[in-house]
Amino acid sequence: MEIKRDIYLRKLLNSRHNGMIKVVTGMRRSGKSYLLFNLFADALHSEGISPDHIIKINLEDRRNNELRNPDNLLHYIDSLIIDEKIYYILLDEVQMVNEFEDVLNSYLHVKNADVYVTGSNAKFLSKDVITEFRGRGEEIRIHPLNFVEYMSAQPNTNTYDMRLLFDYMQYGGLPKVVTIQDERERKEYLKSLFTHTYLKDIKERYSIQLDADLEELIDVIASDIGSLTNSLKIQNTFKSAKKSSISINTIKQYLDYMQDAFLIEKSVRYDIKGRKYIDTPVKYYFEDLGLRNSRLNFRQTEQTHLMENMIYNELRIRDYSVDVGQVIFNTRNEKGISERKNLEVDFVCNKGYNRIYIQSAFAFPTIDKQKQELNSLKRIDDNFKKVVIVGGMQPTYYNDDGILILNIYDFLFDKVSIDN
Repeated sequence: MEIKRDIYLRKLLNSRHNGMIKVVTGMRRSGKSYLLFNLFADALHSEGISPDHIIKINLEDRRNNELRNPDNLLHYIDSLIIDEKIYYILLDEVQMVNEFEDVLNSYLHVKNADVYVTGSNAKFLSKDVITEFRGRGEEIRIHPLNFVEYMSAQPNTNTYDMRLLFDYMQYGGLPKVVTIQDERERKEYLKSLFTHTYLKDIKERYSIQLDADLEELIDVIASDIGSLTNSLKIQNTFKSAKKSSISINTIKQYLDYMQDAFLIEKSVRYDIKGRKYIDTPVKYYFEDLGLRNSRLNFRQTEQTHLMENMIYNELRIRDYSVDVGQVIFNTRNEKGISERKNLEVDFVCNKGYNRIYIQSAFAFPTIDKQKQELNSLKRIDDNFKKVVIVGGMQPTYYNDDGILILNIYDFLFDKVSIDN
């Protein structure tokens, strides 16, 4: 089974020969190694690149133990570069090498060396990894499978298959999950992966000994995806429900650790009319829904929240920066007294000079529900595109206010582009 990762393959191909170290980052088990060693290497072969000019080294393989020594690795790669043609150096799990930063920086001065690396522990996957390469590193962020990629691994299936969409929102997009057909095995794989891979990385990197609060915090964030929160609110939850005295600073640290490991992402609030950011409260979304659901033992699978998280992830895959919008306005209540109100816009999406406002609405059944979802968008007085993404298979259309009511499938498969 070959799963297409065309978004990332195209980025790798477009980054060739740019004089920078290409660093493929992303959460563990998201397909970084397969992208580099299989899809990218095959693309180079198809363009006529000779196999002996594609140097592939899996540093996690015990057979390559000697190459984990930085000097041995340098000597080995140098011995394979025997002419002036371009050599593509692909290093998997490069964090297995001591002083790997020095090794990679050494090839910045070799004109016919084009270097690509992946890594799979919390240290290497830190959001600050590019600074290790002195401004000469380019990050290519890979995510778990989006729905289109997930569907590419499903033979003879209907694009508009609600069952598959619900399965995707339940079990997520880690490539290994797609190959597991048994529901019980999927659940056990995700639970084990979270505990023995992601949590282990965080605990070992930051030497966390008393880890009960960290695990409780993960469960709190998993329960509140799509909800505004802040460290003080979380601390109060710990005090009242968990009888814990965890400090706000510790909560902030743990949240940073989870973000550095790409388990979650933070979306901050943006005052649309005031054109300014508001530090708190914020929203957190999980990078993979299967992992999120596994933390809660697959009990809290509300489709409204899962669809919102899925849309957020898809927007990030499409290279949008995504904020939570708020629209503040003055109105009069039933007694005629002036009051200030605040409406939320789920996503304020920016890419270059383009901006899109998006609401997520799993169901759009009644006039009142439609008014509720449209109210905040209608109060935005600029000319950027406004969209409501709706669950189900209703037709996509523009309403009388020029707002695009977009079917979730048309959004995920980009049949009706939000960019135009």
